Amino acid sequence: MSVVMNTIGVAFAYAVLALFAQNAIFTRGLGVSRLIQLVGDERTSSWWFALLLCVTQTLVAPLAYFAGSQIVDLPYRAQLRPLLYLACVAVVCIFEHAILRAVKGPRSGLLIRILPIAAVNSGVLGTVLVERTQSFTLAQSIGFGLGSGLGYLLAVMLVTEAGNRLRSKAIPEAFRGLPITLIYIGVLALAIYGFTGHSVIL
Repeated sequence: MSVVMNTIGVAFAYAVLALFAQNAIFTRGLGVSRLIQLVGDERTSSWWFALLLCVTQTLVAPLAYFAGSQIVDLPYRAQLRPLLYLACVAVVCIFEHAILRAVKGPRSGLLIRILPIAAVNSGVLGTVLVERTQSFTLAQSIGFGLGSGLGYLLAVMLVTEAGNRLRSKAIPEAFRGLPITLIYIGVLALAIYGFTGHSVIL
């Protein structure tokens, strides 16, 4: 019983670490390839995108852990890692696609359409590479994957909330919209980056 509780505690600790101190968006810049999802667009819901990314990262973590342990003694493991982890993401993506097709809920069509971009992006792959290069245990990997996904969801919440406040007429017209949003994200990233103990040198 104590081993199970200790494992859960480790996973929770690494989830909190990934969520705040090592936020995948603000301190590591992962997911930048799909940064538009933070800002939002008419075709894709940022909330559902973040939820799919979170589920994908959590499911990929144990699969990548076991797959990575199989190539640890190979001489070209550094070159094989990205391909192996991409294969792990593909397996999880196919699994999620099958589940969504079987459920046939009201949002299944939307989720199936955004699943590939939520699964195969720098946020998911970068998180897996961090887990394996840091030699995390299984519990740490699952916790870090979950926390990174929740960190992306936190970033979506912060940017969505700011979206309403950044429409002020006090903002010069040239900065309205995406420019002021990116400036806001940059300042927020510096603030969260400071949580890790770093300081900005001017």
